[in-house]
Amino acid sequence: MPSSSTIRSLALIALLLAAPPVKGAADGAAAAAELSCPIATSSRPLRPQPPGPALAAPTAPAAASGPDYRHLLATTPLGWPRLDRWCVWVQPLGEPGPGLRFEQRWQQAVDGALGSWSSELSLVMVSDPARAQILIQRRRPPLLDAQGRRRASHGRALLELREVERQGSWRPEPRVTVLLSPDQRQEALQATALHELGHAIGLWGHSDDPGDAMAAVPGAQPVLSLSARDRATVRWLYQQPSRFGQPPP
Repeated sequence: MPSSSTIRSLALIALLLAAPPVKGAADGAAAAAELSCPIATSSRPLRPQPPGPALAAPTAPAAASGPDYRHLLATTPLGWPRLDRWCVWVQPLGEPGPGLRFEQRWQQAVDGALGSWSSELSLVMVSDPARAQILIQRRRPPLLDAQGRRRASHGRALLELREVERQGSWRPEPRVTVLLSPDQRQEALQATALHELGHAIGLWGHSDDPGDAMAAVPGAQPVLSLSARDRATVRWLYQQPSRFGQPPP
């Protein structure tokens, strides 16, 4: 019979062999992100700029709550502002200090919101903002928008239509900057992140049901997960053709 020391040594070797290669896995994920999210070597406002605003208001009349709220979504002169795969950059945590726990809470809320949307579409996390079409920043939005109108102070998604050069090819892309204030309680912060990220991935409009993540008027309880109507709407949207992300013919 093997000695107790031999048994302990064999058990340790087995644990080391079974342990996942954490650094190797992380390096592999980073390499995969680089391949699927090539860096932007140049970027400029979309030109010739299509006539009209970046987002056109929905033309269909609002209807009673149904299986989805597609009729309340706005589009652009180039069609639906969506991509088959979104590359997402999240502002990293700062240096250790008194405010770090608030930043960690913010990060947790963003991660939860990203996890919800990634169950319906492809989101790739990147560490370089030059690889991203969605950039999530930890800061309070200005109280006034570009037209001087008073807006919500805790979260905002800002859409730009741009031409971007990646791997030597120019293509139109939506670029969305999401501003999320960390100055909220945890549930409200995650609900805000879920809502603003819904705009970022193409749901430029608001639901007429307070139980949906994309509700125009929040209900009494924060919505922390996607409703059946949210899922039905985003599935419909991602079945629609889009010129964004496609190289010119």
